[in-house]
Amino acid sequence: MRAERRAAETPWISVGRVGRPHGLRGEFVVEGASEAPERFTPGVRLYLDREPVTVLTSKRAGRGRVVVRLDRRAERGSALELPANELPEPAEGSWYAFSMVGLSVEEEGGRELGRVKEVEPGVANDVVWLDSGIALPFVEQCVLTVDLEGRRIVVAPGFANPG
Repeated sequence: MRAERRAAETPWISVGRVGRPHGLRGEFVVEGASEAPERFTPGVRLYLDREPVTVLTSKRAGRGRVVVRLDRRAERGSALELPANELPEPAEGSWYAFSMVGLSVEEEGGRELGRVKEVEPGVANDVVWLDSGIALPFVEQCVLTVDLEGRRIVVAPGFANPG
């Protein structure tokens, strides 16, 4: 029962979007391509509008843009995704951003700050946005504990204005 419910709740993770055509063989530029290059390795399965497709070819073009060809035609603007349950386990001490959304956040000492609304990539570090409007840097000095099972994050004091 739990596995079925969990499968129904599995989020879809964007790895890019079908962009402009590239060449004459059905290749296209992937807009907003995942930073993980293995997502586009030939032979990898992705989902195009939630239907499985296989990457046939992959290369880098001007400015490092990812260019791929799939095993079927892709309409420009279509989503390239993966269900979260098909992602590899993150490395020790790493988390997928989507897995933190909804976690309660509290300062060491117990002061509740809110719930994670989103984790946004930043120039120097990711930023954890809370539903209370607080933005926290996702750095070791700030984020002390991420407990996915306990559904909470503990942060160091001094990163959020006193409330």
